[in-house]
Amino acid sequence: MAATVAARKSHLHNATEGLALTATLQSFPTFAVAAFLLKLCGNHDLVGDPGVAIFVAVASLMHALLTLGPSFPAIFKAVYEPKFFEAHLSLIDKITAWRTQPVASLQFVTIVLLLSVMAVVTASVG
Repeated sequence: MAATVAARKSHLHNATEGLALTATLQSFPTFAVAAFLLKLCGNHDLVGDPGVAIFVAVASLMHALLTLGPSFPAIFKAVYEPKFFEAHLSLIDKITAWRTQPVASLQFVTIVLLLSVMAVVTASVG
C-alpha cells in the first residue's frame, strides 16, 4: 500500500515533504536551542514574547528552503538529507530511513543531552 501511494506522489508533493522534514527534524531543534540559550544567558526580551515562537518557525522554514532541496547537495551537505527527497518512500519510510543512520542518531543524542542540561540549569537558576 505504501509503495502504491508513494508511486503516485507528485514531484511537488515529494519536494514539500522533503522540505517539511528538513525544517522539522533538522532546522527546528537548532533554532529552538538557540532561543533557549538566549533565554538562559539572561536576554529578557524573550520572556513571554510570542515572537520567539514565530522566529523559530520562520527561521526553520527559511533554513530548510535555503538548502534548495536536491538542487545543490554538495554545498548544503550538512543540512541536505537525500532520504527526505526520495519519491518512492512514504513519509513514514523517509523518517525511518533517516532515523536509522548513525549521523541522525548522533544529532538526536546531542540535542537531547543539550536540552536536558539546559532544563537542569533553568530549573536550578529559577
